[in-house]
Amino acid sequence: MTTIEQSITCRSPGAAVDALALETGLSRTRIKRAMTCGAVWINRAGKAQRLRRAKADLRVGDQVSLYYDEAILAAEPAPPDLIMDRAAYSVWHKPAGLLSSGTRWGDHCSINRLVERQLDRPAFLVHRLDRFAWGVMVLAHTRAAAAHLSAQFQARTVEKTYKAVIHGHLDGPRRIEAALDGREAITLIEPIDGNDLASLVEVRILTGRKHQIRRHLATVGLPILGDRQYGERPSGPDDQLMLASVRLAFDCPVSEARVTFDLPAAFHPRWSVQSTTAD
Repeated sequence: MTTIEQSITCRSPGAAVDALALETGLSRTRIKRAMTCGAVWINRAGKAQRLRRAKADLRVGDQVSLYYDEAILAAEPAPPDLIMDRAAYSVWHKPAGLLSSGTRWGDHCSINRLVERQLDRPAFLVHRLDRFAWGVMVLAHTRAAAAHLSAQFQARTVEKTYKAVIHGHLDGPRRIEAALDGREAITLIEPIDGNDLASLVEVRILTGRKHQIRRHLATVGLPILGDRQYGERPSGPDDQLMLASVRLAFDCPVSEARVTFDLPAAFHPRWSVQSTTAD
């Protein structure tokens, strides 16, 4: 698989696709695909942004960067399912494997880009959900709605509820208060079902740190099944991370009324803890 990371500074006006083809040796077709997938960036006067138009004209001094990885560009994750569309914002079921946002290597595998293309309107990310988890996410489509929702997440007034299957037995509610990356982090856990080997639990987070649920549960010896990074050897169905966002509740940016969105029960974690066997 070909991987190229290269930046060029424009010395004469011309089409971006031609300049990159000349510099990298890649075909114009491959570079056009990389542009469509968000793997080409332009830095003009100190402002960097994705460059998607192959025929875009470069100016002298523009810096163009290509982040080309055939494996990433060939990826085709499952698309998100629409739960509700209020024009100013929408609520989705993000499948496992779909990114919350893109990287410099592309954004075609991110929910905000897929939603943007499906609804033909801007999609602003106001919170994140782990790539390997699945469940309810809200996206804003106006700057006003994005600011309204972001303020709620920052003020911790958004109710975020998850379900997970963990290694080990949880015999009662538990509150984990342990700083992550130097910042306060609080996770609440309630047992739903389980045995000595595994438990189905409900999780609520009062803060939103990176991989907070996975890190907190692993820290107290209750790692999530399928967690390759913080847990034990994957043992869930198809080695999937057994973590889902099952409910979001927040104040509607349009009506100001409190609204709640649930993941359909059919998509909740379905691991049979009674049949779990030891590794």
